Amino acid sequence: MKKTLIIKLFSILLFSSVWTIFFSQSKPYVPVSKQLYDTIMEKDSLLFDAANSGNIDKLKTFFTQDLEFFHDVGGLANYEETVDNFSRVAKNYSYTRRVLIPESVEVYPIKDYGPVQTGTHQFCRLDKGSLINCGTFKFVHIWKKTPDGWKISRVVSYGH
Repeated sequence: MKKTLIIKLFSILLFSSVWTIFFSQSKPYVPVSKQLYDTIMEKDSLLFDAANSGNIDKLKTFFTQDLEFFHDVGGLANYEETVDNFSRVAKNYSYTRRVLIPESVEVYPIKDYGPVQTGTHQFCRLDKGSLINCGTFKFVHIWKKTPDGWKISRVVSYGH
């Protein structure tokens, strides 16, 4: 009797644990299109290479003219205001560096438009070759396939 009760309790606990593990874990991200994911990761790298180096002429080619940049603290900015903001950072805070957290990035296609890219990145201070005082924030980029290549038409930056 004791042996049967112990076996039943063990079975219930084992089944309960398997059930919890099976239904409580979220699926790991797998890109819908590896090619699209790789393309957007490359464009992201080029965009922020331009930003981190202060190359505003290059940076502004990554945005559509009808850009809307939503920032939880700064509010809504258009193309010109966004370029001005990046220019101000390049001039006054040239030590600022954006560091992408690659494993946080997800890219999903939007039918007949382009992809949405979500992720987490850090903005850090470059001091004597080291990144310090990093803040970690979330972002959403809506990319659009244009005749001139991939461009960001919408940005949401939040968690500041």
